Amino acid sequence: MAKISESDPSSGNDVGDKVRTLFSEIAPRYDLLNHLLSLNIDRSWRRKAVELLGWQDKRHGYFLDTCAGTFDLSLELARRPDFQGTVFATDFAFPMLLEGRDKLCDSVKPVCGDSLRLPFLDSSFDGITIGFGVRNLSDLEAGFNEMARVLRPGARLVVLEFTYPPNKILRFIYQLYFHKILPILGSLISGHPWAYTYLPESLKDFPDPEELASLMRNSGFGNVHWQLLTGGIVSIHVGVYL
Repeated sequence: MAKISESDPSSGNDVGDKVRTLFSEIAPRYDLLNHLLSLNIDRSWRRKAVELLGWQDKRHGYFLDTCAGTFDLSLELARRPDFQGTVFATDFAFPMLLEGRDKLCDSVKPVCGDSLRLPFLDSSFDGITIGFGVRNLSDLEAGFNEMARVLRPGARLVVLEFTYPPNKILRFIYQLYFHKILPILGSLISGHPWAYTYLPESLKDFPDPEELASLMRNSGFGNVHWQLLTGGIVSIHVGVYL
């Protein structure tokens, strides 16, 4: 079993403290809820994100999965048959890392740390993934700047995140599920009264795909592009650090 390194990821702001508390409290049911509430489609989203990382040319390299939660995205990369590198998986909610530790393999190294202050040297990584985490960052610009700092030139950042479908009918159905049904189901299964109310709220003022791409470009990423999955409820952004 891999040892989990713990540092003090305290962000010193109310938003960060709220998010850390939320994910710490729902950690025991996090995996179940992810797969159940997404009808298990989340597995295919992670597979696609890893395909777009471009790890095949750097299979012996070092990669970062930040906002890693219980390591599903980290393991999606680490378990590829040809992958021979190392994945450092960071999250600032220590109970999330503890919850996922029994799933770990030798090539995934968990570290408790904040995505706004990553505990790594400049130009450390050959690629970064972040799955369903950027909307929880209290400062998106600072988060992208920090990811750029630890990437090597020419390496990719892959961002997997929820968004709203462009089709009006799908958007209506999605919003009905997201704002009305999901909070009730999430609360019943997790036992947490407000965790799955926070999820749709966190997306309400979140940048749309074009705005998110612009933020990535402002942080030094080039060739930024994205694609929508599952009718547009999820987007995957890819950028190359220049």
